[in-house]
Amino acid sequence: MSFKQVLFHLTFNNLNKYILAGLFLLFFYSGAFAQKITSPSLVLSDISFKISGTGYSDTLKTIEIKLLGESYTKELKVVLTKGSFDTTLTIPNSGNYKLNISGSSDDISINVIPGILSIVPPLLAIVLALLFKQVVISLILGIYSGSLFINGYNPLTAFLRLIDKYIIEAVSDVSHTQVIVFTLLFGGVIGLISKSGGTTGIANSLSKLARTRKSGMIATWLSGLLIFFDDYANALVVGNLMRPITDKLKISREKLSFIVDATSAPVASIFIVSSWIGYEVGLIQDGLTSIGSTLNAYSVFLDSIIFRFYPIAMLFFILVAAITNRDFGPMLKAEQRAVREGLVSSPTSSSNKLLESSELFGNEDKAKWYNGIVPISSLVLITITGLIYTGLISLKEQGLTGYSVRDIISNSNSYLALLWGSSSACVVAAVMIIAQKILSVKETIDAWFNGIRSMLLAILILTLAWSIGAVTNEMRTADYLISLISQSIDPRFLPVIVFAVCGLISFATGTSWGTMAIMFPIVIPLSAAVTQLNNYSPADTHLILIGVVSSVLAGCVWGDHCSPISDTTILSSMASSCDHIDHVRTQLTYAVSVAVVTMLIGDILTAFGLSPYIALLLIAAVLIGIIYLFGRRADNV
Repeated sequence: MSFKQVLFHLTFNNLNKYILAGLFLLFFYSGAFAQKITSPSLVLSDISFKISGTGYSDTLKTIEIKLLGESYTKELKVVLTKGSFDTTLTIPNSGNYKLNISGSSDDISINVIPGILSIVPPLLAIVLALLFKQVVISLILGIYSGSLFINGYNPLTAFLRLIDKYIIEAVSDVSHTQVIVFTLLFGGVIGLISKSGGTTGIANSLSKLARTRKSGMIATWLSGLLIFFDDYANALVVGNLMRPITDKLKISREKLSFIVDATSAPVASIFIVSSWIGYEVGLIQDGLTSIGSTLNAYSVFLDSIIFRFYPIAMLFFILVAAITNRDFGPMLKAEQRAVREGLVSSPTSSSNKLLESSELFGNEDKAKWYNGIVPISSLVLITITGLIYTGLISLKEQGLTGYSVRDIISNSNSYLALLWGSSSACVVAAVMIIAQKILSVKETIDAWFNGIRSMLLAILILTLAWSIGAVTNEMRTADYLISLISQSIDPRFLPVIVFAVCGLISFATGTSWGTMAIMFPIVIPLSAAVTQLNNYSPADTHLILIGVVSSVLAGCVWGDHCSPISDTTILSSMASSCDHIDHVRTQLTYAVSVAVVTMLIGDILTAFGLSPYIALLLIAAVLIGIIYLFGRRADNV
């Protein structure tokens, strides 16, 4: 190689290095200072939405935003603060729009649809489920309708997004996966204790105490109160535990699932130590911070308990109905069928038949109560231990000291605790079965798998319920429902309005926790603003605040309790082996009746100064009157 060739070779290589280095610096520089714009791709007409941006130069004071559409255009200047902006827009007309922001090279596409369409997915799913009693198909059609609106009315794209987006995201969410695994493991526990004769042993023991329909329903109610720490565990444990007993006493599956459902979320939501408390207190704290309040969030939570009229009244209603043995509406017909015909389930029921099959049950000749009680007790004790352990770890990481048991539970990780409890219960049940030589190792594993398989339908419905919740969130269903509330309201009617709106949103979306997350950032500032405008005293302002907070928590429980797409409603009907739509249909009359009474007497009158204790006494008296006036004993011919 000549000298010129060598020189050319070295120069060319160095030139390549300089070019690559320059390109790298250019890429790094542009990436470091690139603007990031956040905007929804789907919005509702006449409903404001947020646009935010970051990454602008600190020397830049304002930027221009241009909204371009066929029938509507808008231009505005937005002030930058430290290189970022946060603003809201409202588009009055439906259609496809382009959002052009100065400094951004690409336009943002926004699809605007009428607000009324946002309630179609949940409404369609609920109506179809009630009409045709096919909850799976109804949920799928509800999700598909939402996907259709979101994806520009393209039927093929809507179907593909239903599968690869909403279904997949529902099961890939960590908390959802934990619930699925817990439910499957709990099914395994049920399979083991049922096949070993443990369930039959418990039923035989409790049947000595629960000899009548009345005592059977009261025992179920008490069991629901005892499993206070989590609504999922409550529904699964009580439903599966009490079903054999209530069947023998000719208590309908509809009544059993109602008691299970009506004691799960209500108990967990108002008990001062449960998996709900940390979440509720955290949301209250965020709301108080947004209005600059120095109130203690946990104190506000405690003050709100006595004002949560619906869950308290519902627990009382169940007890009175059990003691009097009276029912009305669809529940009376179900109870009459069970008593007179001996059919605990409707002849047209499509409940989970595997829970009643010989695949799960057996070894009645070896039935021992402790083969059922010990695994269930280990589940409860290990779950509570897990709540305490994770709560202590969380408090330690936060550097907090001098905490109480309530603080520990409030900061716990309920999902991990439930997983530890259910998996440990599986091991305890399996070891007991094999040690007593009730089943072989292979038979034990088969029983465990059969129990898991019995939960698959519930898992499918849960997944679809989560998916339609994601659709309603993306379509901003809650924002549309909130927009229907008039802004000119008397502060004293704010608690009852908030209760009704939260109930409606929770019913439509099937989630109480999701509704809480949506409503607290809205209603706490709304309460502060409305009371300030009306020159309320500090005492009255605090009363309305407590009323609003309690109404969010109680209204969410009510809507979640009624909704056929709610996870706790689904778990209750599944654990009780009751047809899901039969469960929803029969309990709806009770839930609405209790809600109306608590709104009229509790939410409205206490906002005008009535003592909540007197309100609860009046509510109790009215509910007793309703049961005696409209209710009849199922065993009366």
